[in-house]
Amino acid sequence: MNLQQLRYAVALAEELNFGRAALREGVRQPPFSQQIGKLEEELGVRLFERTTRQVRLTPAGEAFVAEARMSLAHAALAAESARRAGRGEAGRLVIGFVGSATNITLPRVLRRFRARYPGVQIELRELPTAQQAEELRQGLLDVGLLHAPLAGPAAEVLTTRTVARELLLAALPADHPLATRGTLPAAALAREPFVMFPRRYGPALYDRITSVALAAGFEPVIVQEAVQMQTIVGLVAAGIGVSIVPESVARLRRGDVVFRPLSPPTRVVTLDVTWRTGDPNPLVHNFRALFPAPRQPRQARA
Repeated sequence: MNLQQLRYAVALAEELNFGRAALREGVRQPPFSQQIGKLEEELGVRLFERTTRQVRLTPAGEAFVAEARMSLAHAALAAESARRAGRGEAGRLVIGFVGSATNITLPRVLRRFRARYPGVQIELRELPTAQQAEELRQGLLDVGLLHAPLAGPAAEVLTTRTVARELLLAALPADHPLATRGTLPAAALAREPFVMFPRRYGPALYDRITSVALAAGFEPVIVQEAVQMQTIVGLVAAGIGVSIVPESVARLRRGDVVFRPLSPPTRVVTLDVTWRTGDPNPLVHNFRALFPAPRQPRQARA
């Protein structure tokens, strides 16, 4: 028994004429009739009563055709589900992201993705760069938003593409004496205690931040560590110390923290979309395709 035989049985049940049913299915009548006969032989029952004047369903035929219609509908649904998954319109996409990605880039792309692919189930996981890279390598994440470049075994199997560029800003408590200044030379932070994340969670971003201090002639004294940018900003607000953060973090708009450009403008940090090299998953391709080309930071020419 095959789907073709099911379609032929349904067509004959609806037309009750071998010639019209065969024409509807786009075949000649003899092979059409042969398939109906083979189906009845396999089932061991008559599905259709035939006379020289008419064709009619037997009770067995009525029962069979009712189930055949449902089977054909299920087969069509299965085929369409496969096509949608193949086009990246269905399935499950697990996305990792660093906290700063939620300030600008990630919400915009997620809105576009959900509007275009409403049948895709999205799982979001906020993770530091190093953990994302490892979970991407292991197949626990499908795509990540992190700070490149990467290092270690993950770098050998992952591909990254920059989707945003931004400057680094100083984060200060609102009542800090330096908060009244429009811009700050990095050297002004030399005597300040720093709140930072552990290097192992984001080596590239950590090194870019500390290189700003080293270029200004000092090594930051880190008095408190926190993993997430929101936590770092909260600790700055509490007066634990100051920090240097990507400019997108300034969109948190807290009244108890101010963000000040550093002079001269510091080197650019990047946000990068990352995936397993050669991954054929169409969901990953569709997600990546929604990122626009990154813009240069507004102050990069100053």
